Amino acid sequence: MTNESRASVNRRTFCGVFGAAALSSVAGFPALANEASSYLFPAPPVLPAFGPIQLAKGRGYFEKAGLDMNFMVGRGGVDVAQQVGAGNATVGGIVADGPILVRGNGIPVKIVCVFGGRGFMQMVVREDSGVTKPADLKGKTITVMSYQDTTYYALLGLLASAGLTKADVNIQSAGPTGVWQLVAAGKAAGMAGVPDWIPPVRAENVKVNILQTEDYFPHMAQGIATSDDMIKKRPDLVKKIVSAALQGMKDIMDDPAGAAADFVKFVPSWQGKEGAIKWTFEYYAKNVYPGQKRLGEVDGARLAKLQDFYLKNGIVQNKVAVDELYTNQFIG
Repeated sequence: MTNESRASVNRRTFCGVFGAAALSSVAGFPALANEASSYLFPAPPVLPAFGPIQLAKGRGYFEKAGLDMNFMVGRGGVDVAQQVGAGNATVGGIVADGPILVRGNGIPVKIVCVFGGRGFMQMVVREDSGVTKPADLKGKTITVMSYQDTTYYALLGLLASAGLTKADVNIQSAGPTGVWQLVAAGKAAGMAGVPDWIPPVRAENVKVNILQTEDYFPHMAQGIATSDDMIKKRPDLVKKIVSAALQGMKDIMDDPAGAAADFVKFVPSWQGKEGAIKWTFEYYAKNVYPGQKRLGEVDGARLAKLQDFYLKNGIVQNKVAVDELYTNQFIG
């Protein structure tokens, strides 16, 4: 598929949650449209995982920065990295270890900020599964959103920490809904998921245990990626996007309840489920977002350790210089 046709597909999947572009005007002069930019999500942008971006949009942080941010949807983190690298979107959301998986294959993307200092993927297992540590996953059925999503690779890393491979478990690609539904229905022992998918399982009166991934290997949180070309040619644009997005993250950290109330207003499909959003935002604020010296900062040492882990366990075949994987020039 050409870049042009792929971009056309993405435009068809555009989620117009917030309406038309904002305009600014000064008395006596023609109104000027904000600069159009695009944010490519690895999954439907209505998920609470993307709260920082939705708050930045809904609370006007992008607009105040002179941006008209359009939302598009890809097919998992690896697909997002590929499309951003090809110039089909200004920036994209992927787990911060994403460049490790694609950079060695010639995809020119870097992480420009990360939403938290802890791991994003949560290993959520049914309490009745008997799983209390990664080694217990052997022979179990585990769901993932897709085989192209970076949480899948995090699962492979988690398994490797216990001397297991994907051949030792039954990994099912179930999509953004099936990933938790199969667990709730007892058709899977657990899921390699994100905090967003824990409340729906608990709502089915299923007790779960959560294995913190970073207790076993240095997984990372979700981040924003952009291309080398964008960093070189439009650092001002990247800076504006990063600053607005990090303000949305800070809002959740400072006031999860207030952020949840606004999130439901901006994403009305969650109306009636305000409690689930509040729980999820509190989980992010406590277990994912902390641990950074500067808000949004990428920990290069952690990234290097993670790349070594992936290389040692055959998850990637090529090693690249760590400074090619990220930059902190746009934070702070």
